[in-house]
Amino acid sequence: MAGLCGAIWVKLVQYSAQTDEDLVNWTPPKRPDKAVFEGDHARLERLAPRHADALHAANAADPAIWTYMGIGPFADAAAYRAWVDSVCGKDDPVFYAILDRDSGAWGGVASYMRIAPPAGSIEVGSITFAPRLQRTRAATEAMHLMMRWAFEAGYRRYEWKCDARNMASRRAAQRLGFSYEGVFRQAAVVKGRNRDTAWFAAIDKEWPALDAAFRTWLAPGNFGADGRQRQSLSALTAPCLAAVDPALAGGGAPGR
Repeated sequence: MAGLCGAIWVKLVQYSAQTDEDLVNWTPPKRPDKAVFEGDHARLERLAPRHADALHAANAADPAIWTYMGIGPFADAAAYRAWVDSVCGKDDPVFYAILDRDSGAWGGVASYMRIAPPAGSIEVGSITFAPRLQRTRAATEAMHLMMRWAFEAGYRRYEWKCDARNMASRRAAQRLGFSYEGVFRQAAVVKGRNRDTAWFAAIDKEWPALDAAFRTWLAPGNFGADGRQRQSLSALTAPCLAAVDPALAGGGAPGR
């Protein structure tokens, strides 16, 4: 493990030495302003009270989705509606509700957060996928649509952070093409427990290859008549990674 961590550090230092860019003419991007994202499998709308009941019903199928979140679980639909009321309309975080167009069901939320136009940095976070949305093309396309907007708007850095104990989130980050950047120890106290935070990011120079990987994976020809994928997204995004998560190196990222 020490050798692997050392190799990651050397690679990141070498990368840093190669990216001393002159940004004197760079223009900070706008803040997120898109009301709707429309894909073939997913539709994202700015989170609003009208979404609350359907999302709560979907989330109720598995209370474990809240284990590593700073919020939830919610006692009832009224409590979830109150949370939606408290966050919708904010300019940071900017929440979206996610519709699986293949099933016609609302199944999750995600947000842009820690939005820093002067640095060209933005994070995707507070992601909650109900069981019905997990492992669907809609879930992956939703992440592609949000990433695409960020880079096309001019952001230089797109971040993903999660509780270091949340191995599912760490696997998802790497599958989606986010490079591992380390763990911030004792970064927070959440629900009465210590939280170490694992950091991942993708940058603008990686975006063209990542975009091509998503498009290849989402293409109808990548799926057989039985719905099984022919190429995994993990395999398609692997060449884009500046560094891999050492916690996943033993078994590798899942074949999705």
